[in-house]
Amino acid sequence: MEEMKKEAMQEESRQTGSKPEESKAYVERKRWLFFGLPFTFTKYTVTDEVITVNDGLLNTRENDCYLYKVQDVELQISLGERIFGLGTVACYTGDNTHPQLYLTHIKHAKEIKNYILKASEEARRRRRTLNTLNIDAADIDEIDD
Repeated sequence: MEEMKKEAMQEESRQTGSKPEESKAYVERKRWLFFGLPFTFTKYTVTDEVITVNDGLLNTRENDCYLYKVQDVELQISLGERIFGLGTVACYTGDNTHPQLYLTHIKHAKEIKNYILKASEEARRRRRTLNTLNIDAADIDEIDD
């Protein structure tokens, strides 16, 4: 099945004269910590442009955060998560709605964390965006005197 998809993409790229894009997308569900079962209504989607969080059953909410806004990523694994092969990825962003975005109790957490780090840096390069921090530069003038 996957071979057929690969052949179809190669055929399409030959016809259009373009290279197929190496775009990755991770789709994970928030899981219960107990046995790591995916019986929650929260779904995380990480692409090369955006992180999307969908949650809720009757009242649903969708939240997006562009990857170029991600400043730092942290992997948190508790003992219970380690037992069931789960992890929590904490993204510290410049986003207004979620300055700290947590992808909680997901499988493949380390792989997703590494992907977010690389993809966020690449997204900043594509947009020519610079991340800066306020380090109290006013104190520098006093030191020079």
